[in-house]
Amino acid sequence: MEPLGGVEYPGGLRLSDTVQALSAALRPGEPVLPGLWFKESSSRNLRHRDFLAPKAALSALYRRGQIPEDLIQRISSIHAAGVPPIQSCELTDFGLAVRLERSLVFQQVLAHSPCYLKPSTSNSAIVKNVILNCVALHGCKSPDALKLSHLRAILVADHLAEILRAEGTSVHLVPGLREESFKHFLQELKVPWPSVVEDSSICSATLALKDTLQNSTCAEAFRAEISHLQEQDVQAKDVVCRVRLKGFLEQRCLEGYDPNLDLFTVLEENLQHLAEIQQAVRQCQVEDASSGCMVIHVVNCEEEFQQQKMDLLWQLLEPGEHSASQKHLVCGPVKVSSSPSSTTSAAHYFQLRRAQMRGASVMKYGDLVQGDSWDEIVDALTSAAIRFEMLATSHRSQVTLVLEDTSISTKGTKSGTFVMYNCARLATLFQSYHSGVHQGLYPKLPAPSELNCKTLREEGEWILLFNYILPFPDVLSEAAHLPVSAKGIRITANTEAVCKFLVNLSMDFSSYYNRVHILGEPLPHLYSQMFARLQLMKALQSVLHSALATLHIPPLSQL
Repeated sequence: MEPLGGVEYPGGLRLSDTVQALSAALRPGEPVLPGLWFKESSSRNLRHRDFLAPKAALSALYRRGQIPEDLIQRISSIHAAGVPPIQSCELTDFGLAVRLERSLVFQQVLAHSPCYLKPSTSNSAIVKNVILNCVALHGCKSPDALKLSHLRAILVADHLAEILRAEGTSVHLVPGLREESFKHFLQELKVPWPSVVEDSSICSATLALKDTLQNSTCAEAFRAEISHLQEQDVQAKDVVCRVRLKGFLEQRCLEGYDPNLDLFTVLEENLQHLAEIQQAVRQCQVEDASSGCMVIHVVNCEEEFQQQKMDLLWQLLEPGEHSASQKHLVCGPVKVSSSPSSTTSAAHYFQLRRAQMRGASVMKYGDLVQGDSWDEIVDALTSAAIRFEMLATSHRSQVTLVLEDTSISTKGTKSGTFVMYNCARLATLFQSYHSGVHQGLYPKLPAPSELNCKTLREEGEWILLFNYILPFPDVLSEAAHLPVSAKGIRITANTEAVCKFLVNLSMDFSSYYNRVHILGEPLPHLYSQMFARLQLMKALQSVLHSALATLHIPPLSQL
């Protein structure tokens, strides 16, 4: 990679590295404290500065806020890997304000834009092997049996798997799919969930667990009236035994579990559930015996209690070499605004959204909406709409769906369809440019190193680079961060980060696109600025497509 300002940046510029270097400059030789510097993001503040150390933070570091005379010079002269060149540092009424050499930052980033499509801590994941156990998929016989809360858990697990893989984590998904109708439904949703490969080995493992459990001192013969079984829709032949978990819980002094856990009527399908997880753990140990393995149960809040029973049962059955640490990622409920107690199935919700997307497209484009290409567009819009509705909210919080047609629009700035609309606008922009090149109106886009980035003076241009292209590696790392050392059995993940990022990117891009004429007149004296803007849009498009890929949403080339 070419040097910038005398310093070589092999991994690209990193905002996280910049904040760390600025913090170290405030306290040389001392441990870096978080929260000393803030990256600005609002257009109002970015007119004046890019980073700020607030007065309150400075007052806490220096008596009476008296800044050392050499501090400003020390900050202005920072040269470190990953840190962009600094134009100025000055003391203002708000604190220490740092402004970057923006034209040089544009040049560096646009010349090496692929560096900004990977997580900032790639290949350094804390957990090397993760098994994502999507509880909703165990025992479901058809898409019609899937609730909306089940669908949310599936989409959370699917997205989390992608961002963890980008971080360098080896991810195994369980359970494998058996039912063809289920496979087809998830394919329609663009969820590439694996199928069962070695069903016989799972059967053998299930029988082994059954034998272990029945010979265990904690197992009790199951005696109950048939009427009680029928109320739970359970056949007597499916029951293996029952286990009292409370004593095991107290004996092990385990924390974080529901205090009401006790009697567990164990069914054959419960043991099959555990056998699939156990098989995945053993596969992880074969592939990488040196690294630990973590099982994350992705479960909706209604089934959390039952999954805690499964967790304890597995600990009881597998206390030895094949055990693995377990965490529970709990998804909040999904409600329908018109009917809080709605029993709308995931399949019905999908069909409804697809019909609405097709209807909205017909209303806008009329008879043009037909054929395979439009089917692909409608499918992509449906996938985007559903994913953003389910994932743009923190997985712990409730999601409330509005199912009426009025909630569907390409102009709603919080929606997946709005993101796809702007994705298509970018594609159309480049189609128009390439058409102009083919017609001889424009020359071909020069190499990024030949751009004159001093022409990028529009406020919106710096916002797009500084708020979206530069921070994208940190967004991916934030989304993949799992606080594995947190106490208790619950774990949280920032699965909403990518959706929120895409929504904000789309709003700022739309504002810029509506205000600025990117493709200028075919006049030589206008080419310099046009080429720089097109290269910026190309880098932004790469970020947009990479972010959509973590959601398994195909980008649109037209709309």
